[in-house]
Amino acid sequence: MKECVIIDGVRTANARAHEEKGWFRNLTPDVLLTSCYEALFQRNSKVKPDDIEAVFCGSANQSGIQNDIARLGWLAGGFPESVPANGIGQQCCSGMAAVEHAARAILCGEGDVYVAAGVEDMQHVGMGANMEFPRRFLERYPPEEIPMGPTAEKVAELYKVSRPDMETMAYWSNIKAWEATVAGKFKDEIVPVEGEKEDGTKFVVDRDQWVRESVSMEKMASMQPSFKLDGLITAATSSPLTTGACALLLMSKDKADALGLRYHLKYAGSAMAGCDPTIMGVGPIYAAQKLLSRAGLTVKDVGVWELNEAFASQSLAVLRELGIAQNAPFENVNIWGGALALGHPLGETGARLIVTLNSIMKTDRKGARYGVAMLCGGMGNANASLWQRVE
Repeated sequence: MKECVIIDGVRTANARAHEEKGWFRNLTPDVLLTSCYEALFQRNSKVKPDDIEAVFCGSANQSGIQNDIARLGWLAGGFPESVPANGIGQQCCSGMAAVEHAARAILCGEGDVYVAAGVEDMQHVGMGANMEFPRRFLERYPPEEIPMGPTAEKVAELYKVSRPDMETMAYWSNIKAWEATVAGKFKDEIVPVEGEKEDGTKFVVDRDQWVRESVSMEKMASMQPSFKLDGLITAATSSPLTTGACALLLMSKDKADALGLRYHLKYAGSAMAGCDPTIMGVGPIYAAQKLLSRAGLTVKDVGVWELNEAFASQSLAVLRELGIAQNAPFENVNIWGGALALGHPLGETGARLIVTLNSIMKTDRKGARYGVAMLCGGMGNANASLWQRVE
């Protein structure tokens, strides 16, 4: 089998999904994708759009302006009609699944050069928009326990995750994200895109909108629960509604060597897992366990973890059950902050985690041999992806 390497990965900044305050409020998801695709080809001039075997693009809600976003987004950008595109839907795991589909195609020898992407515009296509549940599904699972907020509350209760621990995690997620932003850690992966300030002023968006310069533990402690009167989950310990896009250039190692391109990570496997949708947030436990077992590795063999922080409750439950960490601050998890600070554009996030993992292992953690990106998804989906440093 061939080997699949990451040549490059880029993303837009993550912006608020808000019709008045969102920096990308007057842009559409195809425009964000085009910015990422163009950057990949500009930064890697030896690769032309015509060279792409196929585009895989993940999106959690492929309706409205995101209808068939894989194909329509590619064509809207003026890219070659001869390049096919495949939309991938796995709820929040969609972007990661897109990367894995492309990687597997390379391993199987179906092609040498692929683009894998993820996008979500949670302003124009709201979470759950146009969604209708099968009646038999709702007979099997209590409808009131399916929305994301109630699942987070249920996980906090079942796994005994306290509110102070969740708020401590949110605090450190913001601190690390702000420090990484100020230090320019995201500079190489974020593609500048023209957006608008609240007053309508045009400006170049080159940093994530949700990241806060300062965060107060006292203020978090005073916040009211968001989903349950006597609940533990607040806005501070939930990932915010976000818009963003991401894309990676994947290639067979042989092709990359022939072109003289540089890389440092190769695809080493992945695992999808399912769990009870009413506690969907713990899915990464099973995906990571399956992944590590297949690879013959243990938690200690992994030097860098990127875990999507859908909610602090599920993130802590996952880290504790896997034996990675107990409480924040974490030594090797979400080193540059997580979704509680950066935002979570559903179908984009899985791909974004891999882009950031690639960035971290290229710069701050050059000694790490393995890195894992993992996340949960609505309806009980979960995914984990393993990347190995090329010796």
